[in-house]
Amino acid sequence: MEIIKYESIYKNYFKKSKNKLKPMAKHIENQVINIYPDFEKQSFIGFGGAITESSAYCYSLLSSNKKKEFMKDYFDNNYSICRICIGSSDFSLKSYSYSKKKDLSDFNISHDMTNIIPMIKDALKINPELKFLASPWSPPAFMKTNKLLNFGGHLSKNYYKLYAEYLTKFILAYKKEGIKIDYLTIQNETNAFQIWESCIFSPEQEKDFIENYLFPAFQKNSINSKILIHDHNKEHIFNKALYEFKNEKSRNIISGIAFHWYSGDHYENIELIRKYFPEKLIFHTEGCFGYSKEECKYHYAQDIIDDLNAGTNAYLDWNILLNYKGGPNHVRNYCMAPIMLTKENSNYEKSLNYYYIQHFSKFIKPNAKIIEHSKYSRNISVLSAKNPDNSIVIVILNDSTTQVPFNLIINNNFLKDKIKPNSIITYLMQ
Repeated sequence: MEIIKYESIYKNYFKKSKNKLKPMAKHIENQVINIYPDFEKQSFIGFGGAITESSAYCYSLLSSNKKKEFMKDYFDNNYSICRICIGSSDFSLKSYSYSKKKDLSDFNISHDMTNIIPMIKDALKINPELKFLASPWSPPAFMKTNKLLNFGGHLSKNYYKLYAEYLTKFILAYKKEGIKIDYLTIQNETNAFQIWESCIFSPEQEKDFIENYLFPAFQKNSINSKILIHDHNKEHIFNKALYEFKNEKSRNIISGIAFHWYSGDHYENIELIRKYFPEKLIFHTEGCFGYSKEECKYHYAQDIIDDLNAGTNAYLDWNILLNYKGGPNHVRNYCMAPIMLTKENSNYEKSLNYYYIQHFSKFIKPNAKIIEHSKYSRNISVLSAKNPDNSIVIVILNDSTTQVPFNLIINNNFLKDKIKPNSIITYLMQ
């Protein structure tokens, strides 16, 4: 059986080589990584990132040829799902919402037509099967207790019905542009008080809004977008699931839960949700590092491995493109992106993070199954998946300073190999 190896180490990416698995003539006891293709775990929807207004603005500065190149880098056999902001976020050129009138008579998405929607449509030209998750950072200011888009606040109870109509109008307006919203979270970071767009939803408020206002509005307008809760960090995500999935009504309405990585690992919480609510979708919807920090390629790779092994169904990064400063950001909350414009804005550069994410996103296809494995050493991390065409993908990460040897065993065949220090390998068996 032929196996193709793709190896990346600093400044030497995707070195390709071929080898063959050999039949095991005798028992191999030591330095073993076992892969179990017949033992499937959760389905995987895909990898992706966010098309924010900042990303779309940066994209608009590129030449026609560079835009085509950029789109191929992300959406040709790579990303299969994107996150969209409903209204403005910190990664917007300014704060805005789609309506300022209490009857929503002025509702329109004209602001998004300048850069965001054209970029989305270019992505769809490359991958017409691209899926979209939409998230608001704040309801319109007049609907909130603090009357501001930023600094937290809550959605006023007397505007629950109108806000459900507002979100419905957004989905229908994007549908008219040929953009189907497949998934929706009702609030980015439900417990965050930020100097940028933010709004706090308690578990009780979130559950009430979804069950009694948003879902009925979806039914009335024949919208089948799947609703995900939370969209915040992992430290209390299992408790959130226990509360919001506790009765049959909410479990039938809410399709799953979304999370970010900013408060630590907590992979056990993902495992608990997968164990006790196996039918629910679990999405990683955001993660990034501040612009001043070093590139954290190992963190991305380790987080993907641990999230998917724990039961995650989709993995989305934050901005897919930013300028060389890590913006624009209207509150100067700059951060890194896998691809960033050069200083003159006429070209772009791929970070190490881009290549490390690609070790997963280019090989693990939509609707793949994560499969079981075992490994002999904690010095390496392993993820294995089976694609719809039955090809097997195995990713091995070594973020240590020591070379690690191993015997890769699958279906009584083996490959003797080693992984270099500070490197990542993807194997593809077809």
